[in-house]
Amino acid sequence: MMNALKKAGLACAAATAMTLSAPAAAQLQPWEDYTPQETVVELTFVKVDEGQLGFYLEGLKETWAKANEVAKELGQISSYGIYTVPYGSNEVNLVLRVNYPNMASLDPDKAEYDKFLEAWGEANLQENNKTVRELYNSIRKIQGVRILRPIEFND
Repeated sequence: MMNALKKAGLACAAATAMTLSAPAAAQLQPWEDYTPQETVVELTFVKVDEGQLGFYLEGLKETWAKANEVAKELGQISSYGIYTVPYGSNEVNLVLRVNYPNMASLDPDKAEYDKFLEAWGEANLQENNKTVRELYNSIRKIQGVRILRPIEFND
């Protein structure tokens, strides 16, 4: 009986070892099996106070979205979006997304800043800053920012 238990235990250990080693043998290789993309996605996680989402969205439409349209026209970003979080822990109820062409787009660049400022205008920049200070900071809290890089699987 003890011999049978030993054999069963060894068989179980061997099966476990094979199961655990299988993922290591099947690891995908970058550029062979998948390709990291140049695009960079920035996600900003926001907690908007209860009952204030409409006011915040109205402000974003006039500030954040319009500024992103200018940046998009200049080729500084490729797209942007706003997402509500309909359920969950309620720590975050809105996510702002900006897609950049590449990581270099996030680097400080005076020439690109000057292009944006010329297209957007100093008055708009000052008004945006005022809106952030007077409205946004009183009705929302930034919960975090994450930078992501997409991966595409190769055929």
